[in-house]
Amino acid sequence: MAAFILRRLGVLGVILFGSSFILYNLAAISADPLEQLKFSTDPNRDFLIASLTRELQLDVPPPARYFLWLKGVLGVFIGQPDFGMGRDGSPVIDSLALAIPVTIRLVLAATIFAIILGIAIGVITALRQYSRFDYSMTFVAFLLFSLPVFWVAVLLKEYMAIQFNNFLQSPTIPITWIIGISLFSAIFWGSILGGDRRKFWISFATSAAIVSLLLSIISISEWFANPQLGPFVITLLAVGIAFGITQISVGLSNRAALKASLTSAAVVSLSYFPVNWLFDKYPSSLTIFLLASINIAVAVFVALGFSKIDRGPIVRTTVLTAFVSSGLLFVDKLMQTWRPYMETDAINYRPVPTVGQRSDLLGTEDWWINNLDIATHLFLPTLALTLISFAGYIRFSRGTLLEVLNQDYIRTARAKGLNERTVVMRHAFRNTMIPLTTIIVVDFAGVIGGALITESVFGWSGMGTLFRQGLLGYDLNLLMGVFFVTASLSVLANLIADLLYSALDPRIRVGSGA
Repeated sequence: MAAFILRRLGVLGVILFGSSFILYNLAAISADPLEQLKFSTDPNRDFLIASLTRELQLDVPPPARYFLWLKGVLGVFIGQPDFGMGRDGSPVIDSLALAIPVTIRLVLAATIFAIILGIAIGVITALRQYSRFDYSMTFVAFLLFSLPVFWVAVLLKEYMAIQFNNFLQSPTIPITWIIGISLFSAIFWGSILGGDRRKFWISFATSAAIVSLLLSIISISEWFANPQLGPFVITLLAVGIAFGITQISVGLSNRAALKASLTSAAVVSLSYFPVNWLFDKYPSSLTIFLLASINIAVAVFVALGFSKIDRGPIVRTTVLTAFVSSGLLFVDKLMQTWRPYMETDAINYRPVPTVGQRSDLLGTEDWWINNLDIATHLFLPTLALTLISFAGYIRFSRGTLLEVLNQDYIRTARAKGLNERTVVMRHAFRNTMIPLTTIIVVDFAGVIGGALITESVFGWSGMGTLFRQGLLGYDLNLLMGVFFVTASLSVLANLIADLLYSALDPRIRVGSGA
């Protein structure tokens, strides 16, 4: 294993060196930073030309200049990397240190949501092949995959920001919207549950009735103006999460796992008022981290108490239930902050922004209001990137799972009498994840690369913006700094994907000689 990793690192190092050398030289010869000065009538023209030549080392041929840049970069191995100075006079490493957290905040959530939603819907469409749901999701996937992100972003700005902010002036839902959303929900859930025509229409009618009743209550109470989940709704959602995660993880037939998950959900529900008191008294990321750690520890303790054998899957199921359910408490607290946030002078009852990373004139030190402001600025760009990205995961996971389900070992598993959930989740889905691993790992590595178009449309300053500045402003040091970070992560992602292959597929043995 060690020999394999060292060998791959050597190959990846050569690839990184070659690609950076080619990019540096292409960028160096593609434009002349002295072009404007050469035609200038400024009396200090010669002095400015000499100064810029000395600053950018233009008297050194590009191939040799590349190695001068590389010498500073190799300082990363002794903890002193030097990417040079940008055209604005600031160190490139400082610009990267400011841009990387912004890009992670912008792209990471969208990547996670796209992976989870895409794979989940892809698996369902494969299991419901040629059903109404399959055809609908296929159409939606191809539609979203073909749309340019800037066009989606403009539509989101208009309808999810401007029009929604107008709606909040009088947050009552028109009857036509209630009917339309109820019908859409009815078709969606009726298609997912599948079955014969009778089962479809029962699911259709039940979903339509529940959604229309819920929307009517939301409209009458003007919930959007002062949203909150409350202990009762959190309890219902936590119980639903317990049943759902248990069914997916081990199946509802595992009574020990179901009892442990329900107990964990009950613990979350009972902690509603104490947790809210702590949120008000000690608002900080540390408080949330400590509460999450305690909740997970309690979940492990509960799982071990209910399990006698096969403890691993039961602990996993209970911990997932506790983690997701406890997230409801955090969301509920943000909802409680919604009204005070809208009433601030900087927001003025228009809480969904169209540009920027946060409101500069918010003027408050309230921890919850500041974090809600960050979340609202993340909403539109995250939604835009998710809509564009998750369509590919739908198609890829659907095709891969269908191919796996036709394998001989799947027919053998069914012939042994295993239930369908076990066949799909423990046999088929694990092997489906093998080809998906490459895409997922590379997408996570590409998080640092930024989203150039999305950053431009929504006015964010991340890695994509730095790359554009370096390219258009003939700032070689800045351009190469962005490239070095993103390219290094990309080549490391390929190594991690190879290692994950051996963990997911026992037939693959890393370092076995090939």
